[in-house]
Amino acid sequence: MELLGVIVGLESLQQPYKLMILSDSSYVVNAFQQHWVESWLAHNWKTAGKKPVKNADLWKRLLQALDGHTAEFRWVKGHNGHEFNERCDELATRAADDTLHHIQDEGFGAL
Repeated sequence: MELLGVIVGLESLQQPYKLMILSDSSYVVNAFQQHWVESWLAHNWKTAGKKPVKNADLWKRLLQALDGHTAEFRWVKGHNGHEFNERCDELATRAADDTLHHIQDEGFGAL
């Protein structure tokens, strides 16, 4: 869900920005700080173990949403009193409870 949160936030921007994206998701942050995304792109969306990248549809959507922006990703400890992280948790909880306006992961299919 953190990945989709970053995507929706980026897609809401109307012009290019220099961004610092704070996240308590090591999955999201490490993908950029440890250059996983670059490796996935270079290896046709395969991991170092030659397996398909999980959530590749969302990673591609995130990269498209990042286009035109300059972004730095930083990890913050979750549920630890970080002002912005606590606010994001509050907004995410409220959005999850909103049955009228669910955000769709279009790459997700029913079983």
